[in-house]
Amino acid sequence: MKITMAAGSGGASTASLINDIFIKEFDNETVASLEDCAVVEGNAKIAMTTDSFVVTPVEYPGGDIGRLAVCGTVNDLLARGATPKYMTCGFILQTGLDTDDLTRMVKSMAATAKEAGIKIVAGDTKVVEGDSGLMINTTGVGFVPENLDIKSNNAKPGDAVIVTGNLGEHHAAILSTRLQIDNNIKSDTAPLNKIVANLLDNGIKPHAMRDVTRGGLATVLKEIAENSKAKIELNQNDLPVSKEISDFCGLLGLDPLYMGNEGKMAIILAPADLDKALDLIRSSDYGANAVAIGSVVEEDEAGTLLLKTTLGGLRQLDVLQGEGLPRIC
Repeated sequence: MKITMAAGSGGASTASLINDIFIKEFDNETVASLEDCAVVEGNAKIAMTTDSFVVTPVEYPGGDIGRLAVCGTVNDLLARGATPKYMTCGFILQTGLDTDDLTRMVKSMAATAKEAGIKIVAGDTKVVEGDSGLMINTTGVGFVPENLDIKSNNAKPGDAVIVTGNLGEHHAAILSTRLQIDNNIKSDTAPLNKIVANLLDNGIKPHAMRDVTRGGLATVLKEIAENSKAKIELNQNDLPVSKEISDFCGLLGLDPLYMGNEGKMAIILAPADLDKALDLIRSSDYGANAVAIGSVVEEDEAGTLLLKTTLGGLRQLDVLQGEGLPRIC
């Protein structure tokens, strides 16, 4: 069945769509009550985030827009040390969208929410004229322990810098699909709740964490350097880049430092915690390829990010300039 404007009318067609797809897949009593808002149990210290997902294509090697919407929301909460608890989702459906395709995305979203330990408690659906497209907006809520304060202005001289796995995989997967390049590259779209929980449950409190998405690792770490008024130095030889991504970048003239991921975290923590943290991350889901890639070397009002190249020189890195094509989320 194809989506028509009637599905957004608020009448019988809307009710059928909600009950047959959304309520069926997002199976919990809160969302099933169909109230105007969800009432849930709270906590004194709450983290909130919102995001929108417009990726094309909506299905790609390693993921889809439904999984992406949950992972993007969850990982943003995790970057502040929050335990993801609840999320809402708004669906913008274009006319002509096949309900079988929509159901597949919703099933993926529900499965990923279960994996990430977050409950989808409310949502909205709008239908607009179009060419069978789908967009999703989310809001996520998580609870933060009172004694935890992870933020991007908290990097300190001497701190170690970790990235939880290989760079550029999501970006390359989307671009390969868009350009119809035949390769084995898959997106890394994944919820990182196990990685963060394992660190916190074992007494490790990172000073700063950021989800490595749009703009890539260089943009994320440059922003942390600026916010912390610190100089961060990375070692090019330590950057985790697979041969497939390296070859792909060589072919298209891309830099993996500026390519987005959807299942990697940059983590800055005390040097005394480095070895234990790496062991914990590598033993967690989606963390097998975690490595230390550099350190915070000193205070610096300018917030400088440097890359020590394979030749021994220093390259200054800035945030991504212009548009990092294609749209990856």
